[in-house]
Amino acid sequence: MKFLEIPALDVINTALVFDTPECKVFGRVETYSCKVAGADKKLYKHLENRYQEDLSNSPEYMQNAVSPFGPMDKPSSRKTLFNLIATLNASYPDYDFSDVKPEQFTKHPSLSHVCNYVNNTLFNLGHGWIVTGLNLWQVTDDIIELDECDVYSYNPDMDSDPNIEEGAIWSFNYFFFNKKLRRILFFTVRGISLNAPMQEDEEIDEFTDTDSETENKREAVSYEEYVMGDIEI
Repeated sequence: MKFLEIPALDVINTALVFDTPECKVFGRVETYSCKVAGADKKLYKHLENRYQEDLSNSPEYMQNAVSPFGPMDKPSSRKTLFNLIATLNASYPDYDFSDVKPEQFTKHPSLSHVCNYVNNTLFNLGHGWIVTGLNLWQVTDDIIELDECDVYSYNPDMDSDPNIEEGAIWSFNYFFFNKKLRRILFFTVRGISLNAPMQEDEEIDEFTDTDSETENKREAVSYEEYVMGDIEI
């Protein structure tokens, strides 16, 4: 996956880091192109080998297994799983999500329900102005064409949740996947207990310094380069 550096998201990402009387909130909106890089090829091979192993152990079950992405005997379903896991690996470079299972994702049939859930969360936290004042959904629509997206959420268990050790008391993780554009917008927000120790990568200065964060965490590709066709996807 290639991280796309999109300046229009900078102000939104800055606004998604704030304190409330109940918790500290850390949010990010990141966009990735579905370009397969070196590490992604290794991940794809790992997932295909795992599927073939499961198929050999239980052929009848695997041939009829239905996931949030469709029947897992279809390459397109497995490719969607790969894209979501690769996005998680890119967004959380200190974690390895290679063994995340299809059932840990949910496909949401209603875009409006997902948007309303995010809106309600932000308004309940006293930061509804991110939706109205910063035009959250207009900005994301310009990037990902929301009406053309499949929307998934990641529902981690205790062993695969990068937020557990950081004292998260709630979180959401949404993927807006536009297959035509071959692009994924990942929207994650978590509430951290006020009593949890501050992690180094959660210092406010680092979260609000988008340029510094992207330089340290991943190789960034500018949105302008992407849309001009300099990046092969």
